[in-house]
Amino acid sequence: MSATSADADADADATTTAEAIGLLRGGTAFVNQTSYRSDVDIASQVTSLSHTDNVHKRLTAKVAAPGGAIEIRMIDDEVYMKTSLFRGVGDGWMVLDPARVPSDFGLSFAPGKNDSGGSGRLIDAIVTARADGPEISGTIDATRIAAGNGISFRPGPGGVFPDSARRHAFRASLDTEGRLVSFLMPEAGGLPNASLRYSDFGTTVTVARPPGAVAAPDALYPQLGLGGGK
Repeated sequence: MSATSADADADADATTTAEAIGLLRGGTAFVNQTSYRSDVDIASQVTSLSHTDNVHKRLTAKVAAPGGAIEIRMIDDEVYMKTSLFRGVGDGWMVLDPARVPSDFGLSFAPGKNDSGGSGRLIDAIVTARADGPEISGTIDATRIAAGNGISFRPGPGGVFPDSARRHAFRASLDTEGRLVSFLMPEAGGLPNASLRYSDFGTTVTVARPPGAVAAPDALYPQLGLGGGK
């Protein structure tokens, strides 16, 4: 193959990838437009279920992980949490100070930070992609998935990802209105299977303020985000 042919193929691949990424980004516009449900599952070990309405600033979320769970409620600028995952914070409802929450814990209704499913972090890490109607498939660099809500991976022993993690397969689906409804990553190369799904668009999200919530203790904040927990 000549250099000119190789360049042309590379340009075509880049164009195909850019077009597919454009569909995925367009498919997440609903985050700022309507309410939705997001489900995340990582090897059936870490799961989350969230109901989010960024327009009216309402959110409920439950995260289950080995060792415990976290429940979150958000109403306007108020953030409430109940958890069995962290030390020294009790097991009742707490009121958090949003200014003290680490950025990778991702509690916000602000545009660009308000996707409880974390699809933007996945899209940013895509290496190659191709659309076939509403189905999009390709590869993703799992080492480039930034910290935040949704799917994320930690390196293996020695703090190193396998080389294959940089071109890990994914497939995604859009619904008939072009909205992203699934983003799936199969188990391979030492990484577990992981899935993100969106549904229940436009459903009312009702959030009640938990009675008896107390101010979160100082001990909570350093345990939030990456590396937190027992």
